[in-house]
Amino acid sequence: MEKMHPIRVLLFLSMIGIGVLFFILVVAFARTGGFQNQNFELPRFFSISTLLLLFSSYTISKVPKIYRKDKLNRMTRYLGITLGLGVLFIVAQLLGWNEMTRSGVYFTGKASGTYLYLISALHILHLLGGLIFLSFLFFKTAHVAADGVRSLIFIRDPYRSLQLSMLRSYWNFMDFLWIGLYIVFLFMA
Repeated sequence: MEKMHPIRVLLFLSMIGIGVLFFILVVAFARTGGFQNQNFELPRFFSISTLLLLFSSYTISKVPKIYRKDKLNRMTRYLGITLGLGVLFIVAQLLGWNEMTRSGVYFTGKASGTYLYLISALHILHLLGGLIFLSFLFFKTAHVAADGVRSLIFIRDPYRSLQLSMLRSYWNFMDFLWIGLYIVFLFMA
């Protein structure tokens, strides 16, 4: 840990904190009994959003390799695809909330419904943090890719490599966190 960059240490500590937060919320959700005695089906859009997030994890995992090959235009494309998939994930989550409302599960109803809304909303909020940083890197890379001198400086900057690595770690963490939450929701529905 002493050889890690301090910013990377902060990222890992924050991911541990996020993981603990969601663990506590999932335990509280499980203590309510979930939706076992209710006629509830997990929204179809939660499944769609899970697939979108999985695909976005695949696209973001390609970025560091493309960066090492100095292909900034291709890297911009993959960052843009990941950004678009992240936005589509949020849209699918909101449509899933709409499905839950139509099936009679409200934020202010039973505790299990409240936890489901709260957990998914907090995940969206944490994913938005990643989307903001992803947007910054997308626009920065798109701007730099047009100029040969700037792209050379961009590629040789070790801080840029650190940023991409941290973004990939955070994005994959949010992906695996959602998959875990989704599995819990499936078993508790």
